[in-house]
Amino acid sequence: MTLLETRNLTKRFGGLSAVNQVSIQVPKGSIYSIIGPNGAGKTTLFNCITGFYPPDEGDMLFKGQTLLGYAPDRVTRQGISRTYQNIRLFPAMTALENILVGAHPRLKTNWVDAILHTPRQRVEEKKAIQEAAELLNFVGLKGKGDLLARNLPYGEQRQLEMARALANSPDLILLDEPTAGMNPNESANMMRFIRDLRKDMGITILLIEHDMKVVMGISEYIYVLDFGELIAEGPPDEIQKDPLVIESYLGRSEK
Repeated sequence: MTLLETRNLTKRFGGLSAVNQVSIQVPKGSIYSIIGPNGAGKTTLFNCITGFYPPDEGDMLFKGQTLLGYAPDRVTRQGISRTYQNIRLFPAMTALENILVGAHPRLKTNWVDAILHTPRQRVEEKKAIQEAAELLNFVGLKGKGDLLARNLPYGEQRQLEMARALANSPDLILLDEPTAGMNPNESANMMRFIRDLRKDMGITILLIEHDMKVVMGISEYIYVLDFGELIAEGPPDEIQKDPLVIESYLGRSEK
């Protein structure tokens, strides 16, 4: 089953086509990657899928239904979460509170319930807090729920951002350079964690990544963008040997 699909997706900024006629398919239960040099259009593609940018042409389908015209909150409610290349936590909020923000799109109580503190609101709040604590444990931050996000080390902030994305109980998570700024040990831990997401939670993963060791070690299929266009696609062993990819991104010295 194809979970996410883009069809000839195009996004222009003035005379520049940041994404030009890009078509991808991401099957349910897979780990796929998008690679390419800086400015290739990778994050712009993510921003279109998640409703931050309206595409100029083409279509985006999730579970067979178009995402065109959807605002980011509506995309999230469909079951798509994301992380960012630059960490975007709420630094003055605790780790637990950050996760609760991520859970908000799936909560059923409304502003009236919140004001009146109705039984329904109390039950849902208690359940959300319990699930947030479980997510803290899952990402390796057990016992750190009361710490302010800004006081966590860089690697743990990355883990917290992942927990916040998971709080929406997504079917698909888009990871924008999840190992950026990490040392080799942290990157290896993140690779194991991403595999566990698919294995233990059944989440489909589409990631942007520059670390080729991570990409080749975790991806089942890779799309390569350059100047907004899809120049290659295939399994990792084929992508490593593709002359156009080597020239445009991996470098001629790569074997």
